[in-house]
Amino acid sequence: MSAISVTLPGDPPGGRRAAWVWGIGVAVYFVAVIFRTSLGVAGLDAADRFDVNASALSTFSILQLLVYAGMQIPVGLMVDRLGTKKVLTIGVVLFTIGQLGFALSPTYGAALASRALLGCGDAMTFISVLRLGTRWFPARRAPMIGQFAGLIGMAGNLVSTIFISRTLHGLGWTTTFAGSALAGVVVLVLLLLFLKDHPEGYEPPPAEHAGAAYVRRQIAASWREPGTRLGLWVHFTTQFPAMFFLLLWGMPFLVEAQGLSRAVAGELLTLVVLSNMAIGLVYGQIIARHHAARLPLALGTVGTTALAWATTLAYPGHAPMGLLIALCAILGACGPASMIGFDFARPANPPERQGTASGIVNMGGFTASMTTLLAVGVLLDASGDNYRIAFSSVFVLEAVGITQILRLRARTVRRERERLVASRVEAVHVPA
Repeated sequence: MSAISVTLPGDPPGGRRAAWVWGIGVAVYFVAVIFRTSLGVAGLDAADRFDVNASALSTFSILQLLVYAGMQIPVGLMVDRLGTKKVLTIGVVLFTIGQLGFALSPTYGAALASRALLGCGDAMTFISVLRLGTRWFPARRAPMIGQFAGLIGMAGNLVSTIFISRTLHGLGWTTTFAGSALAGVVVLVLLLLFLKDHPEGYEPPPAEHAGAAYVRRQIAASWREPGTRLGLWVHFTTQFPAMFFLLLWGMPFLVEAQGLSRAVAGELLTLVVLSNMAIGLVYGQIIARHHAARLPLALGTVGTTALAWATTLAYPGHAPMGLLIALCAILGACGPASMIGFDFARPANPPERQGTASGIVNMGGFTASMTTLLAVGVLLDASGDNYRIAFSSVFVLEAVGITQILRLRARTVRRERERLVASRVEAVHVPA
């Protein structure tokens, strides 16, 4: 099935105005990712500053992901109910206060609370940016818009890897984190002055009265769509193999299990980010032109990732540098592949449920990542720091995800065909 090449009835027009407004939303997400990943380059400094061990240090990342994942459905409901601008404004305020609080925290407990606040604000950004794109651009642009948003997010990760790490050692903890919080103030001003939820003449229908019954209906209706559930499991299965590696366990694995220096390990982690950005553009173009390529790309990424991990973990002794480079380049495909999950949920739900459906999908990958972070830590302690055993948990979660994807794919394709036929019939009867 090829992508629909005409503008659908009711589609927003896109154009320069849309690019400008959506760009402000993406700038908010960019700053959120910088704040989210800034701890990844400050782990050793945080351990010294708060005098904590590795387990306590890992709690920062696990708590942040726990808050992020737990907020996805509430945030989706908020976006559907309140609109993008209000939710993004709340998110910017929360993650900026969290970043500033992390800079000034005198104790481990205060720092932990600051990261939880940051995670709460961060959780409000990506779903809002996806919703903003669907409100300002034609539906046929959605795959490329989503992949480009993910690419900008990875650019924020790159800023953390390169610039935050340098300023941290040059200017110190408080100056670096407090100074970076100013970026949140800048995007907040732009957001308040220029961002609009939708173009003129494309107002969504009035929201229903809020309440428990409304919330239950939104969640139930979104979940009943097989496309929403397939999107969740695609996101679950594709995102976590790179996420847990970048957030916490990549550096210890490369240094302790593979015998690399911290500098070389850092370069390999940067390769994951760069590969993600390049592959994201390719995947977006392919899906925009060939709608049927979504599932083959997702399953192909899962299979290739599993093969790369199996080869690396099975290699006796230290894996050769060429294999580690290939592993990190392949892990770069995980982020773009996870975006495909939203491309299954988006056409399955009407505009008034887009936020809720996106929240359900977005829970998948972060739940899997959090589970893997915990599983690897527990297995490392139980096996005496045997990374082969600990990292084998990746295959368990991938097997669970693939099983669910294969179970839901036929049902989703059938529903999409039914909607496509219905939309063509409706287009024929729309007066010129």
